[in-house]
Amino acid sequence: MSQQIPAPLDELREKIDNLDSQLIELLAQRLSLVAEVGEVKSTSGIPIYAPEREISLLAKRREEADKAGVGGDLIEDILRRLMRESYHREKDTGFKCLNPELGRVVIIGGAGKLGKIFKKMFLLSGYQVDILEKNDWDKAPSLFKNAGLVVLSVPINITSQIADKLTNLPSDCLLVDLTSTKEKPLNAMLAAHSGPVLGLHPMFGPDIISLAKQVIIYCHGRDAKKYQWLLDQITIWGAKLTMAEPTGHDHAMTLVQAMRHFTTFVYGQHLATENPDMKQLLDFSSPIYRLELAMTGRLFAQDPTLYADIIFSSTSMKEMLSRYLLCFEKASQLIISNDRDGFIEHFNEIAQWFGDSSQQFLIESRNLLMQANDSRQF
Repeated sequence: MSQQIPAPLDELREKIDNLDSQLIELLAQRLSLVAEVGEVKSTSGIPIYAPEREISLLAKRREEADKAGVGGDLIEDILRRLMRESYHREKDTGFKCLNPELGRVVIIGGAGKLGKIFKKMFLLSGYQVDILEKNDWDKAPSLFKNAGLVVLSVPINITSQIADKLTNLPSDCLLVDLTSTKEKPLNAMLAAHSGPVLGLHPMFGPDIISLAKQVIIYCHGRDAKKYQWLLDQITIWGAKLTMAEPTGHDHAMTLVQAMRHFTTFVYGQHLATENPDMKQLLDFSSPIYRLELAMTGRLFAQDPTLYADIIFSSTSMKEMLSRYLLCFEKASQLIISNDRDGFIEHFNEIAQWFGDSSQQFLIESRNLLMQANDSRQF
């Protein structure tokens, strides 16, 4: 049954619509300025992501919003969304080339999804880029002859095998890999090539729009002074660099990547076995449960070989999995024996281990859940 809208409500809605139109005009002006900022950064070699500037800006705007009675949380949500859009718009403006005398950049596997991202970034930075795929290896000698940088962007299980072939690179050529394990590939590159070597692990998938705020882990190989320009170039692209020791990196990745992906795989397998009505599950799900389902489904919307490589390439995965299964078995016994008090006791012990991090994760997850809830259509 239709309901007549009161005249005062209609008038108020019209005023809101007018203000919304003004907001759009202001946003258009802001984004236009962002484009100008991107051009200045490009010519000056300034990173597109400036954390200090972002922190300062948000603090000031929050203070102003609180004084105006708008609310700091609201203005921070709006500004963060605007900043993300700004980074996306800056991504194609080009970047200052820090090593114009480098020579050719050769990306082995450059036609792959990750390889394409780095190819694009190098091209936007003014470098000459060529790609080398498995079916045109006969071109390798001519491409390597004048190469200043060779990047391995191939599946994990063949990275070391490809590295073994790179024995005739120019002595000053920088050899880099983009693999999610570091110890074995790094050792293979060091053994094959006598020049500078660097290990990189981009902690993102191929669906990113910008490198702003993306994490790239790096492991020193050989002749750090000769590849510092590349680390600086990556910083200009907006990525956050984190240094790691290869063995420690691989152990951490077993927890961060391999175990998490395997656990998600098993939960997805369980869902498929139970065969529930997915629509009903989603209808019954609050934002947090919908998000968890989305993260599970997201795994199975991607290339299975990528996740198989990540999981099976971990040298400590079997031992880690055995310990994980013991934890699962102990936790299962609490349910089987109906030990509610024991569950609470273990819960508190684990919460104590997380410490202050749990509160930080609570805040971060709330922000994610608000975004998930805003985008949901009923």
